[in-house]
Amino acid sequence: MNAIATTAPRSFVLAQDRFSHSYEQLSDIAQEMLTYAQQRGATASSVDVSVGFGQAVTVRQGEVETIEYNRDKGLGITVYLGQQRGNASTSDFGKQAIRDTVDAALSIARYTAKDECSGLPDEDMLARGNVDLDLYYPWELPVEDAITLAQQCERAALDADKRISNSEGATVNLHEALFVSANSLGFMGGFPTSRHSLSCAVIAGKDDMMERDYWYTVARDARDLIAAEQVGRIAAERSVRRLNARQIPTMQVPVLFEAPIAAGLLGHFVGAVSGGSLYRKSSFLLDKKGQQIFAPHINIRDVPDIRKGLASSPFDDEGVQTRSRDIVTDGVLQDYFLGSYSARKLGLRSTGNAGGNHNLILQSGEQDFASLLRTMSRGLLVTELLGSGVNNVTGDYSRGAAGFWVENGEIQYPVEEITIAGNLKDMYRNIVAVGNDVLVQGSRQCGSILVEGMTVAGS
Repeated sequence: MNAIATTAPRSFVLAQDRFSHSYEQLSDIAQEMLTYAQQRGATASSVDVSVGFGQAVTVRQGEVETIEYNRDKGLGITVYLGQQRGNASTSDFGKQAIRDTVDAALSIARYTAKDECSGLPDEDMLARGNVDLDLYYPWELPVEDAITLAQQCERAALDADKRISNSEGATVNLHEALFVSANSLGFMGGFPTSRHSLSCAVIAGKDDMMERDYWYTVARDARDLIAAEQVGRIAAERSVRRLNARQIPTMQVPVLFEAPIAAGLLGHFVGAVSGGSLYRKSSFLLDKKGQQIFAPHINIRDVPDIRKGLASSPFDDEGVQTRSRDIVTDGVLQDYFLGSYSARKLGLRSTGNAGGNHNLILQSGEQDFASLLRTMSRGLLVTELLGSGVNNVTGDYSRGAAGFWVENGEIQYPVEEITIAGNLKDMYRNIVAVGNDVLVQGSRQCGSILVEGMTVAGS
């Protein structure tokens, strides 16, 4: 059965002549590899072919520090000899290089052990139809204009407060790519994508009293980026407010995770309920499907079809059609994140998450950030996390942190050189509230998260 996933014309019209190879040319390369692999004895195969380019301009102290251009291309093939698997890749699109890559993958497959879970996705799960999720917005940005934009961003930061003493620079980055994925079951799909960003980092204070912070904005469409001057001002405000930080004594208090870092709590959850962790039995949420793992007011959805979404896609890395799913409902775990291989290891079916979550959305509450501070009343606002002290097997959580001490619902002073600790199983159940101050800076979207009763280790 032919399962063809393509994208509606708009994106392809915009992408015309912007890449070194057209969609049709990439499709031809993919089909050539699949055909040759079959001729050489492969029982099944899948191919990914992509091209892309980008530009990054960094300005520091008003002067151009770096200008970078990149043009990338690559292809990879996975072949199966029954239940033996081999993979090879190359950046050479020449006919002989393509054949050599296929032969290399076949050679590797002959020496691998049989794995009953190996193989292509189930054919009935492959994506079909025409889908355009508005994921491609080319940015016509001459390097001179990129320099000006970065200078405006940095200048806004330097002018925002006289305590801003230095700059690590402002960077404007644009990236565009076009890819095709195909397999021997008849699936072939692909589309152009874009991702653009603007960032700034500055230093406040002088001598031994210096603090650094940053801010950034990212979007598929450059018109959706926040203004360069606003990025600079936010970076400056975040740096200045960290001056004159203190230590606090060890205690157990509520902790409010600011939205930009609260998304990390979702990241640990995704890792724990993803197929690899589950079938290896290395997850602190093993066998928890259908059980209460979050506070009862927590709802989480995986939504792959948000227009312009940073993690939107009509199909996953294997060509399996994606669909919106409830992952957590009223605190109860409803489903996992599975690709075909991990699903078979668990006796289940793919959830369309080969490659990870899509737009993972934690349902917001009604409270804004100021209201969350008042709800917490007394505790710690965390704005930066340091280190990687998270045990994915036990859920033990211990991270270096910096932020602000809060009394009577108001920020009192900055704090540093502290550690926050707990266990993710308890932290998830002890979420008091989720703010409506949602930031969209990646694939995991949530507002600030207030957690009851964490240990703060200080002086």
